[in-house]
Amino acid sequence: MFSAAKDAIASKAAQSFINQRIARYGEVRTLKLDSKNKSAEVVCALHGEPEPIMVRVERYELTQREGQTYVRLAQCSANRPWLQNLLMDYGVDREVPVPPWAASAL
Repeated sequence: MFSAAKDAIASKAAQSFINQRIARYGEVRTLKLDSKNKSAEVVCALHGEPEPIMVRVERYELTQREGQTYVRLAQCSANRPWLQNLLMDYGVDREVPVPPWAASAL
């Protein structure tokens, strides 16, 4: 139960954090983290897209080096072919630094 509450708080914080960075492209409508299963689901409304898009991160992995936490998408899918290809080309297997406040929530 504590894990679900922690995930809900982390999801809202991550949604706000991401929305600040993607405002030019659209907005995250919902973001659900599942830290126990190391997975996530994101629904976005992107400018120019008539319907929301969904990205599922079936598995992510965390690593730490020199005091910095990184997240790596190990497996993910999207409901748009162009986005699926983009994720495969530029998202999967790339490490992205995680802000310290988010590292403990993931």
